[in-house]
Amino acid sequence: MFNLSSEQLSWVDAIYKKLETKLEKTATDVQDIIPYRVDENGKYKDMRYDTDYEGVTWWTNGFYAGLLWLMYEHTKKDVYKTAAKKQELMLDDAFKAYDGLHHDVAFMWNLAAKPSYLFDGNHDSKVRTLMAANILAARANIKGKYIKAWNSSDYTIIDSMMNIPLLYWASREIEDDRYRYIAEMHADSTIKHHIREDGSVVHIANHYTDRDEIIETLAGQGCAVGSSWTRGQAWAVYGFVLSYIHTKEQRFLDTAIKVTDKFIQEAESFNWKIPCDFKQESDCTYLDNSAAVCAVCGMIELYKITKEDKYLQSAMKILMALEEDLDFTEENQSIVQNCMEAHWSGKQLDLIYADFFLTEAILKLRGSEFLIW
Repeated sequence: MFNLSSEQLSWVDAIYKKLETKLEKTATDVQDIIPYRVDENGKYKDMRYDTDYEGVTWWTNGFYAGLLWLMYEHTKKDVYKTAAKKQELMLDDAFKAYDGLHHDVAFMWNLAAKPSYLFDGNHDSKVRTLMAANILAARANIKGKYIKAWNSSDYTIIDSMMNIPLLYWASREIEDDRYRYIAEMHADSTIKHHIREDGSVVHIANHYTDRDEIIETLAGQGCAVGSSWTRGQAWAVYGFVLSYIHTKEQRFLDTAIKVTDKFIQEAESFNWKIPCDFKQESDCTYLDNSAAVCAVCGMIELYKITKEDKYLQSAMKILMALEEDLDFTEENQSIVQNCMEAHWSGKQLDLIYADFFLTEAILKLRGSEFLIW
C-alpha cells in the first residue's frame, strides 16, 4: 500500500516494537484514572480531579481510551480492551456534569465509546455515542451556519473539524440526514471563515449570531492575530480529509489539499521539526510535536486518496524528525515530548493526544485500515 524505502519500513517497525512494549505496560498500569499529562515523577495524573483544568469534562478525556482501542484493533490483546472499557465508564460522570460539556464531546465519546459498539455491539456504548452526537448537533446555530465552540461565547474554532465526523457517523447509524447537514454546514463555514487564501488557518472566529458573518478573528493558541498556530493547521489537515472520507464532497478534498500543501511548505522550511506557530519569532524554539503527529495522520490518509507521494514522504520526514522527542523508558508513562498546549503557555510538555496520534500514524503505516473517526 505504501511506497516506503526499506530504511523507512525498518524505522516504522522499530518504533512500533518500542511503542507496543510501552503501551502494553501502560494499559496494565493505567486503568483507574483518566490521563492527560504526567507529573514530576513521570506518572499520569487523574484528570477527573485536576482542578487546574475542567475535571471529568476536560476535552482530552477520550484520547487515552481511543489509543487503547487502536492498539486493541491492531493486536487483539484483551489488556487494551479491558482498560478502554474502564475509561468509557468513568466518562459517564461527564454526562452528569452536563453544563460543563462543549463542542469537544466527539473527542471524548467518539474515541471512548463508539469503538466498543463497533467491536462488541455494546448497546450502551452506542447510546453514549449518540448522546454525544446530539449534544454536538444542538450547538448548531442555523442562522449563523456554525457549531458554537465554548459555552460563554459565539466563537468557532478550527478544532471542531475533528469533532464533526461524529455527526457523519450518527447520520449513517440512525439514518437521519440532519446530523450530516449540520456537519457539512459547519465545514463550509470553516472554509469561509477559517481558511486563508494562502492555505494557513485561523484558530478562532467570533461570529454574529443572526447571519453568516464574523466580527473578528483571534489569535487563540497561536502567537498573534494572523499567525499560523500549527496544531490548528493540523486539525484542518486531518479534519478536512475526514470530511471528504465521510462525504466524498470534492470541496472538502480541495480544502484538505490546500491546507496540507501549506503545512508541508512550512514544515520543510523548519527542517521538518514542527514549531508551535509557523509565524513565531525567529529566535523562538518552541516545538509542538502534537501538531506534527496529528498532521501526519491526515497526510497518510490524503496519500491513500490522491496517491501523491509527497504526502507520504512528508509524513515520514516529520515522523523521523521527532524521533529524538520520543520517550520509551519505563520511568516516564508518556511518550511524545516537547508539545505545547498554546504558544502563550511557554511550556514544553507531554500531552496524551500526541501519544494517540503517534500511535494512530504508526499503525496506519503498518497497514491498519481502522478509522476510529
